[in-house]
Amino acid sequence: MPHAHVRATVEEWISNIPHLETGCTSESPLHAEILSHWNRLTKPPGSLGRLEALAQWYGVVHGTSHLPTPKTIVCVFAADHGITQAGVSAYPSVVTQEMVKNFSEGGAAINVLTRSLDVGLEVVDVGVQGDLSGIPGILHRKVAPGTRNFLSEPAMFPEVGLKAMAVGRERAHCLVAEGYKLLVTGEMGIGNTTASSALAAALLPMPPEEVTGRGTGVNDESYRLKIRVIEEALMRYRHLMATPLDWLWAVGGLEIAAIVGFIVGAAEKRTPVVLDGLITTAAALVAVRLDKRLSGFLLAGHEGVEPGHRRILEALSLDPVLRLGLRLGEGTGGAMAAQIVRSAVILYQEMATFEAAKVSGPN
Repeated sequence: MPHAHVRATVEEWISNIPHLETGCTSESPLHAEILSHWNRLTKPPGSLGRLEALAQWYGVVHGTSHLPTPKTIVCVFAADHGITQAGVSAYPSVVTQEMVKNFSEGGAAINVLTRSLDVGLEVVDVGVQGDLSGIPGILHRKVAPGTRNFLSEPAMFPEVGLKAMAVGRERAHCLVAEGYKLLVTGEMGIGNTTASSALAAALLPMPPEEVTGRGTGVNDESYRLKIRVIEEALMRYRHLMATPLDWLWAVGGLEIAAIVGFIVGAAEKRTPVVLDGLITTAAALVAVRLDKRLSGFLLAGHEGVEPGHRRILEALSLDPVLRLGLRLGEGTGGAMAAQIVRSAVILYQEMATFEAAKVSGPN
């Protein structure tokens, strides 16, 4: 598959993205309709604070002031990273496979949260090293057994990266067809904070030390090594890179590529996406650099402790819902933020108006 075909395919997908109704309330009929409904409810205007803005965002993405019930699912994409061979992680790469099994058995943090919040959970093997075919409850969409070590060669061929993006896009389309109205991104992959920090350093652009954190909790020596690895990668590939996709193929991950496709696919179907931590937000950075309209479909679930996470959110002008010091991934922060969005939508849907409740409104 020629590289030109890869670019053409992604451009075709992006051409399907609808334009959102933007602008201030006075310029946007849909914004005005949603605000008008909020102001008819039995409360002082604006008294629900950001909840009102979250419901407004949700309605604008869906293109209606009659907000659909926010049926929610977390989609976790799992893949391995060849860069772990450079010693950048505190955990061995086999943990990716072991954690996917943990997801299957319901023992991970995201399992606990989705059960308690009564939202869906889907785990997709898009690039885990090893055979997971015998593990139940996992969607098997492996396009390759992980990426290559990007210190010595690009992480993936463009054709492989496009296949991973197609997996994410297909999952978004399928989940929307199943009736989900709010999608949350999640990931699992030992080594993926290195890949994400490299993407942040390349695309923002910023020095690696300003966007690189300790990931799974590496010691000082490994942390310095992690920064050097990213510096070497930037030097190796910078003169070859022309587009965000070039950087994704060079230093990214298969789960990151899948999340880029997931964001594009959700936008094609006018469905909002809640981002989780550094890795999913790095994928969002790639997506928005492909087409800036995609930012309107995104909500930052939280701001974690990884410095690159904060830097990307600032670059995308996304204001996180939560600040809880999280660095777990899996979609945990996104799931908790989605619950706040769901609360906002349900308030909008179910509160009585002043007229219906026979309560006197403001003078």
